[in-house]
Amino acid sequence: MSTSEAKFDGLANNYDQARPRYPAELFQHLGEYLPTAGRLRVLDAGAGTGIALEGLLPRLPADATVHAVDISTDMIRVGREKFPQVEWHEGTAEEYLASCPPASFDLVLAAQSYQWMDRAAYLREAARCLDPAGVCLVIQNNRDHAAGGFASDYEDLLEELSPGYSRSYRSFDIAAELGKVFTRVERRAAHWNQTLTVDEFVTMSSSSTQAQRAVAAVGPAFYARVRKLCALHEAGGRVELPYVSEAFYAVRPL
Repeated sequence: MSTSEAKFDGLANNYDQARPRYPAELFQHLGEYLPTAGRLRVLDAGAGTGIALEGLLPRLPADATVHAVDISTDMIRVGREKFPQVEWHEGTAEEYLASCPPASFDLVLAAQSYQWMDRAAYLREAARCLDPAGVCLVIQNNRDHAAGGFASDYEDLLEELSPGYSRSYRSFDIAAELGKVFTRVERRAAHWNQTLTVDEFVTMSSSSTQAQRAVAAVGPAFYARVRKLCALHEAGGRVELPYVSEAFYAVRPL
């Protein structure tokens, strides 16, 4: 899917309400990498509604300068309401970075957005725009469909009804791609479970482009199938999704 197809226009409120947050431990290593001198300059690339900023901002010094860029006006609207202190920009991360002078940032973050980008262009521009002591950070939440059960069955449903969808769409080697541009890459991971009511899960599903493509293809029958699937796996009106969350810290551009 191209970046332009991942705008999530019209989905921002559901997206912000329902999407899983990032485990706090993915951010706790920032202090090991970020420079300690000077005023930190941060960019959230493909920021959406600022879900990553919820975990990131409390770990930054109060005087940090924070920018966020996203292609969706709708996402930016919600993000600006949550974080008016952040400077928001509309456009692709690649184009925004290309407009910035060298060494503009100490931290460039892509959270759940890296897969939608022209990744080679993004990494090239991120490396150019980073201070030599800066950090390029990629974070993602992945449903652990390899665990089987509900997570795997939901992927089966998406692959059946969402045209062109494959659960392996993020099956590329992030560390290897970062390693082509940076001298050191470290991966941190967290395994956790998200428990949702059936209605919360349906809302989360509806906030995804994969579900929207399924609805375009088969109509409301998609949500009927989602609820039927939930009924097979719920306990006490709730379903549980296992996740594997990853953070890739890349430092020192080649």
